[in-house]
Amino acid sequence: MKEKLRRHIEKNVSLSDEETRLIMSYFAFEDYKKKDILIQQGSYVNDCYYIASGLLKLVYNNENGKEQIVSFAMEDWWESDFSAYFKTSQARMSLQCIEDTTVFALSLKNYQKLIVKFPKMACFFLEKSNSGHTAAQNRIISLLTLDAQQKYQQLLEQNPSIFQRVPKTLLASYLGVSRETLSRLQH
Repeated sequence: MKEKLRRHIEKNVSLSDEETRLIMSYFAFEDYKKKDILIQQGSYVNDCYYIASGLLKLVYNNENGKEQIVSFAMEDWWESDFSAYFKTSQARMSLQCIEDTTVFALSLKNYQKLIVKFPKMACFFLEKSNSGHTAAQNRIISLLTLDAQQKYQQLLEQNPSIFQRVPKTLLASYLGVSRETLSRLQH
């Protein structure tokens, strides 16, 4: 699994074997089962996660207790409640496994040490941050401007495998439609 994280990092920056060995020491390798919660809304966020295998959902529970899915995170993605992570504050969202999942966890303290000791990792994380920010803005624009059919089609084009991995109820929540509407969109 460490080789998978190395390949992921090397899409942006090159690493020697020695750098790889040292960088990997900053991460904790963790396995989770389906339905396990990595971040609980209201608790402090200790880590951000690189997903080596599996699938997670980042959710916001509104004041009425309704779950709203912010994102799905799968292999080769990074996920956390990043606002709470970087501000060392309480989570506004929860992160839960949809499938058995393996992650590399990176504490904020280790993140800070890592980017000081390896400036190329600061470049790597900046690229990841920029990609995530762009994706979040694109999601906001689609939520504001697209109708249900267009949002469904966009998700199908951008991430077709999600339809085989995620229950329809969760897909409907992510798209902001009812389960019945999702069923109509799929036919």
